[in-house]
Formats: sequence, structure tokens, C-alpha cells
Amino acid sequence: MDYISAIILGIIEGITEFLPISSTGHLIIAEQWLGHRSDMFNIVIQAGAILAVTIIYWRRLVDLVLGWRDPANRDYAAKLIVAFLITAILGLVVKKLGFELPETATPIAWALIIGGIWMIFAEWAAARRPPHKEITWLVAILVGIAQIVAGVFPGTSRSGATIFVAMLAGTGNRASATEFAFLVGIPTMYAASAYELLKTFRDGGAAGEDWTALGIAFVVSTVVAFIAVKWLLAYIRSNRFTLFAIYRIILGVLLLGMAATGFIA
Repeated sequence: MDYISAIILGIIEGITEFLPISSTGHLIIAEQWLGHRSDMFNIVIQAGAILAVTIIYWRRLVDLVLGWRDPANRDYAAKLIVAFLITAILGLVVKKLGFELPETATPIAWALIIGGIWMIFAEWAAARRPPHKEITWLVAILVGIAQIVAGVFPGTSRSGATIFVAMLAGTGNRASATEFAFLVGIPTMYAASAYELLKTFRDGGAAGEDWTALGIAFVVSTVVAFIAVKWLLAYIRSNRFTLFAIYRIILGVLLLGMAATGFIA
């Protein structure tokens, strides 16, 4: 059963990490039935999803590094770095303040609903602007802040918050906004995973881990995330994010109902 649970959680992480529907929110809810998992487990399956998106964007990443003499590449890379640094600094502040993830469904449900409404509004507003592909400095700064907001309020979705902030701040093109959000998410999530992993080892949290289950979950998360992101990038070329917004609202309402009836915590 532990291996089956690992597979299920790996699938959930792989699907939800980069789709704008909140991986943290889904995992917290899934653990209501599958049992709580260690910080190490959650870090490992997240690392699998990050690896998948790194593989997808490896050419773009190599081009940014090797093509630094190109002014356009330097400008784009600088904006990625600024967005990452803003997230890193604010993230350390949040950690120092002792922020903890919620253990009940209600705040996640509200974040899902509010985020869904926000996505519909953002799509509507972005559609009334020219479809600019440019990533401005304002977009970079706001994306950095949005990543922290999503981390503080599980259910918001890091990818959803960053994509739609970018679209509202001037990058009206869905593909361009999504690419920037995903690229800035790579160093951000690697850094966050490394920080938590080192902390877990230092505190002795790795002792007694089922490494076979961890390995299974990691592989499943990587494969599923690769498929999910590839699908998403193809989907948004000709479709809006409205489908995800509707899903979020429906799920949020269902979770509120289940919490009210005592079916989940």
C-alpha cells in the first residue's frame, strides 16, 4: 500500500506542479486519505517535477547561458535572475517569520476559488490588450513576488499566480508568460528543494525513510510532469486557461462542502 500511495502522490504532483491548479493544495488534500508524508518525500517528488520541466526547456536554458553575448539573451536572463532573487529574499523572510502550511482543507478551498475567479478576470483583461511577447522589468518583479504569495497561500498555484501576473502586467501572450513563469520556477524550486533537503538531513529527518517508495514516487512524478507540461504548452497555443479556472472553482466548492460535513478536516 505504501508503494501504491507513492505512485498516486507522484501522479498528483506530476500533474499539478506546473498546471495552474496548485500542487501543494492537491497533495495536502490527498494526504487526508493516503496519510501524511514526510518533508523528505514531498521534496523528492517535487524535484522530479522540476527535473521534467528542466528537460523540456534544456535548449532554451543552454541558449541563455551560451548566448550571453546576445543583448536579448542577457536582458532575458537578467530578468529571470531578478525574479528569482526577489523570491529567494522574500522566501527567507517568510521562513524567519515561522510560516507553516495549513493542515485543513478550508483555506485551500478558498484559495482555489479565489484563484479561479482571478484567472478568469486575468484572461478577460489580457484579451483586451495587444498580445505583447516582451518580458518587462515590471513583469519580472511581480512574478518574483507572486511566487511567494503562492507559497504562503496553498491552493493559489505558483504557476497560475506567475503566469497571470505576467499577463496582467503587460505580457499579453499566453505562451510567453508561461515560458517565463516556468523558467523562473526552475531555479526557484531547485533552491527551495535543496534548502529543505539540507534542513531535513541536518535535523535527522531522513532516518527511517523508505527509499524505494521515494524512488518510485520520484520517477512517476518526473514522467507525469513531463507529459503534463508538454500537453499544457500545446494546449495554450489555441486555448485559454478558463478550463483550469472552472476546475478550481468546482473543486474549491466541493472541498468546502466536504469540510462542512466533516468528511475531511
